[in-house]
Amino acid sequence: MLALIQTVVLALDLYWWIIIVSAIFSWLYAFNVVNSRNQFVGTIGNFLFRATEPVLAPIRRFMPDLGGIDISPIIVLLILFFLRQFILTTIAPLIL
Repeated sequence: MLALIQTVVLALDLYWWIIIVSAIFSWLYAFNVVNSRNQFVGTIGNFLFRATEPVLAPIRRFMPDLGGIDISPIIVLLILFFLRQFILTTIAPLIL
């Protein structure tokens, strides 16, 4: 059972980094720092969009319009942090 908990925590940590990389990539893309016509850049952007949009889109629907500022990645990171801490401090000690 410990292996399952460690795997879930690892998956949460990986998704944490995917959210951060996606936010940074969107800034780089918006300010034309990366070449948007490059196929490799497009593939990375497509992957990050497909990996994060199913989680970010529902949060964006409930958030008020903040004038171009998207704080949905921050909310997702807070939720991921809460889940990780809940698993490690509440569920893991019950199993061990």
